[in-house]
Amino acid sequence: MPIARHGTGILAATRAYLSQVHPVFMLPPLAASIFGGILTGTVAPVEAGAHVVAIFAAVYTAHVQDGYVDFHVRGEDDDHPLTVTGCRLGLVGSTVLFALACTVVFMRVDAVAVALTLPTWLIAYFHAPRLDVHPIGATAGYPVGIGLAILGGYYVQAGSIGTLALAFAAVFVVLLSGIKVIDDAQDYDYDRSIRKRTVAVVLGPKRAHDVAFGLLAVALVGVIGFAVYGAFPPGSVLAVVAFGAVAVVARRAPPTLATMLLIRGSYVFLAVLVAAVWFEPLATL
Repeated sequence: MPIARHGTGILAATRAYLSQVHPVFMLPPLAASIFGGILTGTVAPVEAGAHVVAIFAAVYTAHVQDGYVDFHVRGEDDDHPLTVTGCRLGLVGSTVLFALACTVVFMRVDAVAVALTLPTWLIAYFHAPRLDVHPIGATAGYPVGIGLAILGGYYVQAGSIGTLALAFAAVFVVLLSGIKVIDDAQDYDYDRSIRKRTVAVVLGPKRAHDVAFGLLAVALVGVIGFAVYGAFPPGSVLAVVAFGAVAVVARRAPPTLATMLLIRGSYVFLAVLVAAVWFEPLATL
């Protein structure tokens, strides 16, 4: 039973499985899990580590499943490093890892922590065959996963869901949904040809562009509002300034460049928010 489509043996199989680790899309969910813990003020390493592993396994599941569906089922992709057997074994492995991590979360925290974590795997597994053909599912799947990572990371530390975590999760879901609309617009012609109903296909590229930047604006205004009313640290406003500058440039860029800028900008946005929460550098001013 060959695992890799390009080569044989352990090294070829290892390379094929490692190819499904996509740092650009994996790091934000992992960082979101850690960020959720940071919001509590203390981070217990075992609980945090188990939750991060669970989120990693969920995102890895998404990548393998997407590749399997897009190449082996739909025939949309030109190539894929794993055979059908390799994909199925990868899904089994990532699911077992997810289950083991959730077991640790259950033993160290409780069932609610697992209930907040389990939907990330469900979104990952069902994204390609089901969610990505609907405008809401295609747009909000990944952002909702990020929001759940924040809430889960917070809960495994605090044992409850605080309003601060809910507010940050909401901001990221809205912000990343805007980025995802821009991202999907890159494939407008192809998605339209196969009747894949992304926001760009349903509304048209121009209206989708307006919706995307409207969502980004709502997220940034939300951060300012939460900071003004004292829910967010004052330093959170710096994240708005940093990401806002990127968004201004991206607004006039084509979808591919805009997506690249906005994804990198979201890293800066998260980094500044982490600094604001952890250090609260402007709290004494």
